[in-house]
Amino acid sequence: MKATTAAAVPDIEIKVVGKSGQISLGKSHAGRILRLERRTDGTLVLTPTALVPETQLWTLEEPDRSRIQRGLAWAARTPPQETRLDRLLKRPAKRNRRARARRP
Repeated sequence: MKATTAAAVPDIEIKVVGKSGQISLGKSHAGRILRLERRTDGTLVLTPTALVPETQLWTLEEPDRSRIQRGLAWAARTPPQETRLDRLLKRPAKRNRRARARRP
């Protein structure tokens, strides 16, 4: 017997569109961003969506995306340590290998 997931079994409800053209999806969907797809057969499909501000789109592009992923992987496998300020202040300043302009 196959195990089923919640996504495999649709939860079907009947909703009535009010006089103002609105339906209520319930409080569990309050404040969420949904994409509305109107299909040619009259079907409406709502899909939960996440939006990325334009100022943060650079985080999804290479090489920045890979660098962020490597940094997160390093942080996941490296236990936190207390910073020893005396050692930190004695270290020579690191020089940037290449200058990177900030993206707007």
